[in-house]
Amino acid sequence: MKIKSAEFVMSNSNVINAPKDRIPEYAFIGRSNVGKSSLINMLMQRKKLAKTSGTPGKTQLINHFKINDEWFLVDLPGYGYAKVSKKKRTIFQYFIENYFNEREQLVCTFVLVDSRHDPQKIDLDFMAFLGKNQIPFCIVFTKADKLPSSKLNKQITTYKRKLLQYWESLPTSFITSSSSGLGRDEFLNFIDEINKDVADKFK
Repeated sequence: MKIKSAEFVMSNSNVINAPKDRIPEYAFIGRSNVGKSSLINMLMQRKKLAKTSGTPGKTQLINHFKINDEWFLVDLPGYGYAKVSKKKRTIFQYFIENYFNEREQLVCTFVLVDSRHDPQKIDLDFMAFLGKNQIPFCIVFTKADKLPSSKLNKQITTYKRKLLQYWESLPTSFITSSSSGLGRDEFLNFIDEINKDVADKFK
């Protein structure tokens, strides 16, 4: 897939106010500081499409971007950042859950995890929530350039073994680096294939 256009459409905290366009939608979510904004900018080849910050928890709204006038990329707030107040975390959780439960246009969720870290309970719990609610998702291992290949492969193997304790089969996964562009073609080709598969649904 070639990215011809990537346009910010809107931010909101209520799924009711999300765009009404009948086109496929892909959500990006993960723990704060997982490199979500950098990954989005790398995929779209736009330096400042999604706002990056040295302060985790910068994304605090549901952000819709229209890509190629054909599909939406949705940048969701990160979870698990201790310095965000308990009240804000509760609000985030509420409107994020509403988004996943009510957004009919959503066809796939990309759950980002830092490839340098062992499986975290908060990520596993979120994947369990998606599974319980029958929401299709993929796992995106970020920051792959931060590890030597042998260590990276070991980390990902460990992660998958952990998942198999809870899942009968593993979801599709991607290994990415926002710095090197690793995984970009595979990622976009995957979205392109899904768009073709669901085309009839959105006629």
